[in-house]
Amino acid sequence: MKKSLLTLLISALIFSSCNETATEKGADPNQEFDVVILDGRVMDPETNFDGIRNVGVKNGKIAIITEAEISGKETIDASGHVVAPGFIDGHQHCIEPYMYNLMLRDGRTTIMDLEVGAYGPKLDEWYKRHEGNTPLNYGVAVAHELARAAVLDGFNEWEFLYTMDALKTRVKDGWSKTRPNLEQGNEILAQIDEGLRQGGIGIGSTVGYMREGVSTREIYELQKLAGAYGRQIGMHFRGTPGNDVAEVNGIQEMLANAAALGAPAIAIHFNNPGYNLVHELLVKMRERGFNVWGEIYPYAAGSTALNAVFLEPDVWVKSLGNKYEETVQDVATGEWYTQKSREEMLKKEPTRAVIVYKMPKEAIVDWLKMPGVAIGSDGMPLIPFTGLTRNTPYEDLPNVHPRSSGAFAKTLRFGQDNNIPLMQLVSMTSYNYAKPLGDMGLKAMQVRGRMQEGMVADITIFSPENVKDNATYAKGTTPSTGIPYVLVNGVVVVKDSKVMPDTVNPGQAIRFEPVEESKLVPLDIESWQKEFYAVPDDFGGVGLK
Repeated sequence: MKKSLLTLLISALIFSSCNETATEKGADPNQEFDVVILDGRVMDPETNFDGIRNVGVKNGKIAIITEAEISGKETIDASGHVVAPGFIDGHQHCIEPYMYNLMLRDGRTTIMDLEVGAYGPKLDEWYKRHEGNTPLNYGVAVAHELARAAVLDGFNEWEFLYTMDALKTRVKDGWSKTRPNLEQGNEILAQIDEGLRQGGIGIGSTVGYMREGVSTREIYELQKLAGAYGRQIGMHFRGTPGNDVAEVNGIQEMLANAAALGAPAIAIHFNNPGYNLVHELLVKMRERGFNVWGEIYPYAAGSTALNAVFLEPDVWVKSLGNKYEETVQDVATGEWYTQKSREEMLKKEPTRAVIVYKMPKEAIVDWLKMPGVAIGSDGMPLIPFTGLTRNTPYEDLPNVHPRSSGAFAKTLRFGQDNNIPLMQLVSMTSYNYAKPLGDMGLKAMQVRGRMQEGMVADITIFSPENVKDNATYAKGTTPSTGIPYVLVNGVVVVKDSKVMPDTVNPGQAIRFEPVEESKLVPLDIESWQKEFYAVPDDFGGVGLK
């Protein structure tokens, strides 16, 4: 009986502490705040706090969450709405002005590209390009793919990766299919190391597109390098998309290295056959203290370039049993490809964007039920985009996969329609990316993804009844609705469902502080021989003595 009472007392104290964290221990409620959000349903995924409160924002931070009356220079009536942490998109390839308004309308406050990323030696330039002219927070990893392209293909269109000229000239395939020799391998690692030294958020690796060229040794060395900085690798891992065996084997490579090296890792968009076991592996690893997590986007179809290695007939048709006529659709025209039309288009425009139907719609419910999973949109650039600006009307934008515009609203709408707890959905849109990134030392993510006093005021206000994604495969640039207010660093960037003018740019850089010393230890023949008792024939393998 005593033990039972003690347990109840401890539970009550914990609840009281969590409740206080989200409510009453902040600033003086009688002061004037910059922005006040009144009578909203405040939801904090970290403490599970869920209650009607008033929120005061001051100097870019959440100064108070209270039941007391408060006033401010600007007032938002949030009655009937959820006041949630700003949505964090860790997988956005199009950090460009012409997409900002669509992402803001979808409730996003932070966008990062942690799958591909930026070219290492010019990472600082990437950040400077966005400084002062971006309404959302922005960040980037260091690109494995681009370092390989630079070393193996001499490709150097780095400043604007998605310019038309860059895409059209990228016809060489050394980055994907060539195994580098030892000298080339060390140069690839050196270019990535430079980006990490400049403050990149870990390494992004699209090894799923580089199956022939990237050895298990190269992946291990990448994760070792990221781990030396205490940072993650975000991996479109080997074998995706594929069958369930390929998917699981791909994650096992990444997780084995993560366990051996104690290095963080992200399973990029693991919504493919085998996802249940992938999720179980991630959960079991976290239970043992490893900082590993995964993300999904809530769509049955993906999007990629027409020349993706997994769309080759030997893989897509023979191995996986798909038919082009039923699964591969042109983004711009909506036409379905045949093997012949694909071959013809590859000669003219190898990187043409396509939609790839690869999973049943019912699987989306399973993905959203998985605890600990984050949402990453895998948003893609609009093509063509010449002349597009932040002020281009939505209806005049070229087509794109709907996940670019509606991934977060769809998570909330589809999840609620399938009886998934709203707190879990809110966690997926924010905290589930902020927590693991913060745990690896990224300070900007330690103060985001939470509705608590003292946290940065990145806030998304949405109607749980009316939030809706409107983007479709036919028109992927239709904005989401039911998200009337968005704040970034305490500044209102969406008001009454209208995006503020392009002069309002409170977005901040999400990055690590640059460091002076490199942490790369290059591979050499002597050290390799001592370790493996064999002579390396290239960066990817060893030859017998």
